[in-house]
Amino acid sequence: MTALAQTDRAVLERPVRQPPADVRPRIRRLGLRKPVPLAAGSGIVLLLAVWTAGSAAGLIDPRVLSAPWTVVTTGVDLAVGGNLLENLWVSLTRAAQGLVWGVLAGVVLALLSGLSRVGEALLDGPIQVKRAVPNLALLPLLILWFGIGEEMKVITIALGVFIPIYIHTHNGLRSIDKRYVELAETLRLGRRQFVTRVVLPGALPGFLLGLRFAVTGSLLALVVVEQVNGTAGIGYMMELARTYGQTEVIFVGLVVYGVLGYTADYSVRLLQRKALTWRRTLED
Repeated sequence: MTALAQTDRAVLERPVRQPPADVRPRIRRLGLRKPVPLAAGSGIVLLLAVWTAGSAAGLIDPRVLSAPWTVVTTGVDLAVGGNLLENLWVSLTRAAQGLVWGVLAGVVLALLSGLSRVGEALLDGPIQVKRAVPNLALLPLLILWFGIGEEMKVITIALGVFIPIYIHTHNGLRSIDKRYVELAETLRLGRRQFVTRVVLPGALPGFLLGLRFAVTGSLLALVVVEQVNGTAGIGYMMELARTYGQTEVIFVGLVVYGVLGYTADYSVRLLQRKALTWRRTLED
């Protein structure tokens, strides 16, 4: 046997060393788990199931809480008759107008107050006072100033919208990391470039969070103004149903308000997810 063959045989007969066991402790994941499929609607489905089961078993008095099938039938009848769609269009128009004016006012005031010490001294105090005063307390004064027409209703909705927009946008502006400001100064950015490239992107998360509260606030204000000397709208339809004791019509209005609120909030969350893809959070 040649020396080369002996060497090969020795290599083959040499015991193979096992790699050392990994004794490092396993890292426990502390974040959220994978999203549950259809999680957004599971709670709503469960609530509807309990409502349906309670009504079918006779555990729920229909004079207190109408059965789901009664609400659906009433809603279909109102939609076919045109009454529901007409009032819904009036409500959506009011809410949209108040939302637009409220968002514009909140953003402008937040920029003036958040980017200037003088603006903060002049604006932040009165806005915080307004924040502490509910819109319902202002209704008598608004009716005295603007009457009971559409102008009063839109202004009331706008007042309920601009406060959360201002608060969260202002907080977003003041929460921008100081290092980004120093980097902008190092790069010698102008005032306009600083605002467009640093300030506005930095305040976007706060603005979108405020927008979620604003769309809900617009619907809350809409409910109030439509039940005060209203002549059209979902709130007026519900108030008229209360006069005639039509519980099922009232629940149709509540369902419409709930669908509008959920749809608006979901749309803002979807916009938030698309606009803030650069940010890594616990939800990702």
